[in-house]
Amino acid sequence: MSEQRVEFVESVGGAKLAVHRIGPKEGGGRPVLLLHGLFSSALVNWIKFGHAAKLAAAGFEAIMLDLRAHGQSDAPHDPAAYPSDVLVQDALKVVETLGLAEFDLCGFSLGSRTSVRAVLAGLTPRRLVLGGMGLEGLDKWERRSSFFIGAIDRFEEIKRGDPEYVAQQFMKSQKVDRVATRLLLQSVDDTRAEQLREITMPTLVVCGAEDDDNGSAPDLAAALPDGTYVEVPGTHMSSVTKPELGDAIVRFLSA
Repeated sequence: MSEQRVEFVESVGGAKLAVHRIGPKEGGGRPVLLLHGLFSSALVNWIKFGHAAKLAAAGFEAIMLDLRAHGQSDAPHDPAAYPSDVLVQDALKVVETLGLAEFDLCGFSLGSRTSVRAVLAGLTPRRLVLGGMGLEGLDKWERRSSFFIGAIDRFEEIKRGDPEYVAQQFMKSQKVDRVATRLLLQSVDDTRAEQLREITMPTLVVCGAEDDDNGSAPDLAAALPDGTYVEVPGTHMSSVTKPELGDAIVRFLSA
């Protein structure tokens, strides 16, 4: 596998964001900015199961951001560090700091929500990949986030069999900073279905066959001006472990 490199970018409120890079260095490969899902990290979503290595082997440079309050990035406890759409501001700052002029953008779950909103805020990737996301998942975030905030608030009370048990166990495995993540959850903004008309670049919507956590992925692809839907094996949690996810991303970005 290509050598992994890590650097840090300073963003909103001085927070340091970890950026992991795998693939041909500086100009040697086409950049792909990858944004992971909630409670996860670049390591878990993109590196551990080989997706970044597949991109590197195909001639891309995988540029993977640890979202604020995740992975090796800062997790401030000051509410002022989490203004509205702070993850979008972070993505724009990383693109600006790294000087990414021509690049592709790929997200999973919360990373997909962030990718959509970053495009609406002005990012112009050549191609866009939205993983683990359906049409309904882009809107009404308060309803979705309240589940995770509840899991954080009840963290010590949750038992096996409770609805929040899987989220609790994943937070434990990733050593999530629950104070910072709770603040972050309250900073995410919604995207209305009609706004998707503004996302005109070719877009892959790739989702697990058993994943309906964020609504209908085929409906999301149909709502986009140039959307394509691809089904891969797995649930919302397990689809990132499947080689088919990386294969679908590489195939789409190589077209």
